[in-house]
Amino acid sequence: MSPEILVHAFEPFFTTKEMARGSGLGLPVVYGIIKQSGGQIRVQSEIGKGTCVEIFLACVAAPSEEEVFPAMVSGNETLLLVEDEDLVRKVVARVLDRAGYHVLVAGTGADALAMCEDLRLPIDALVTDIVMPGMGGKELATRVAARYPDIKILFMTGYTDDEILRKGLLDQGRALILKPFGPEELLRKLREVIGPAST
Repeated sequence: MSPEILVHAFEPFFTTKEMARGSGLGLPVVYGIIKQSGGQIRVQSEIGKGTCVEIFLACVAAPSEEEVFPAMVSGNETLLLVEDEDLVRKVVARVLDRAGYHVLVAGTGADALAMCEDLRLPIDALVTDIVMPGMGGKELATRVAARYPDIKILFMTGYTDDEILRKGLLDQGRALILKPFGPEELLRKLREVIGPAST
């Protein structure tokens, strides 16, 4: 990257790609996650030589099994989890499954809608990333809610700017959790969205 481009690398929606070929949110999301974690990121780039990205994170002790999968917040509802990042999707699905939820997993909005078409039972809550290739979380939530009017919705995002809030995503029955989040934070937030667990 040239110095003129490099200074804008972490700006939301800045991209050198053609129209409709990129959102310009990739690096800003990475920057936001690292900053929330108390870390630093440094990028060096020279045209014709390449780019070096250094990420500095604090060293912490590994959490115990009880900390990773807290047992105090649980549920038995059916959830639809939609996340395009493989690693994030697998970790979140595992946390929700360990907490007792019945988790349906999709990697794209289109896959999630197809899954809804085949289901006979209702879905209690949709847990979806906001920024995804193709169909984003906002459109997906609208279309799923048309099929399940009582569904609760929890949006996930690593984009920390309050523009998301200004776009009207958080109306009744919808909430937002910022990445990175821990298992306990996720389970507590989900419980708040769904309501008290049935006994």
